[in-house]
Amino acid sequence: MSVVILISIVAAAGVLLAGIAVAMPSASATRDGRPRWETISAPRSLRTRISQPFEALADRSNRQHRLNGGLTLAEHLARADLKLRTSEFVMIQVGFLLGGALIALWRFGFSPQFVIAGVVAYLIPMRFVKWRQRRRLKKFNLRLPDTLSLLSNAMKAGLSLPQAIESVSKNASPPISDELERAVRETKLGSTTTAALTNMVRRVGSDDLDLIVTAIAIQATVGGNLARVLDGISHTIRQRVQIKSQIGAMTAQMRASGWIITLLPFIVAAILNFITPSYFRVMLTEPAGRVLLILAGISIFIGNVFVRRITNFRV
Repeated sequence: MSVVILISIVAAAGVLLAGIAVAMPSASATRDGRPRWETISAPRSLRTRISQPFEALADRSNRQHRLNGGLTLAEHLARADLKLRTSEFVMIQVGFLLGGALIALWRFGFSPQFVIAGVVAYLIPMRFVKWRQRRRLKKFNLRLPDTLSLLSNAMKAGLSLPQAIESVSKNASPPISDELERAVRETKLGSTTTAALTNMVRRVGSDDLDLIVTAIAIQATVGGNLARVLDGISHTIRQRVQIKSQIGAMTAQMRASGWIITLLPFIVAAILNFITPSYFRVMLTEPAGRVLLILAGISIFIGNVFVRRITNFRV
């Protein structure tokens, strides 16, 4: 156990030193982290001063995700409709990490729970962002067919595509209205309609919207009756949404049972380990207990995979 404690201390110190090294400004920067050739024309707000030390961490994370072809932290926050700066979100993650680590340190001392609690607490904010993204995407896809019908009717009335998008953005409901208004602002700043809609696809992450934007791009190249194309896509999406709703209603009980069966052992183990560590410590210190925990984890994982395969249907 002493070796585990030593490794935990070294790992915690390494993470702390790495965070401090990344957050430190470069030699060519001023005290506020900006290059020396840039001057500050206005005093910074309290919000900016608090989040300033975490900007380097956020920028490095964004560059790494961009090089790997994934979504940057700013794009994740945009998809979740969270009005936060990337540096502020990183600050929240670090706060959760320190809070979870301190709670585990107070309850268990220097032990494996200290590192595990810090890592789990650090991942909680991003799990919340993912949940917000799924909820917003579901709401967006549910209202997309009606928005397409409004767009098609506006074009049948004689409006051009940019005019129709601007008209629909004033009559639609969030989150579609927010995204369309942003696309309209981009076109007014000089961007093409196709480019603005492509940016909207990246912000939202909807496959149905990607299909619509692809059809609009093809129509802009080869021509054709765009209103009729949008009517056909709207009918297809409406049928797909209806089928998904029926499947979700029929598999709701099985999905809920699967999540309860999967999470219940972990919740009970965490509660027992927190309330009476001596009662649950046998599972961590004895070889037979560790083997049982590994077998239980494998069984739970396999059961969750089977339940997800049974209840998951691609429409």
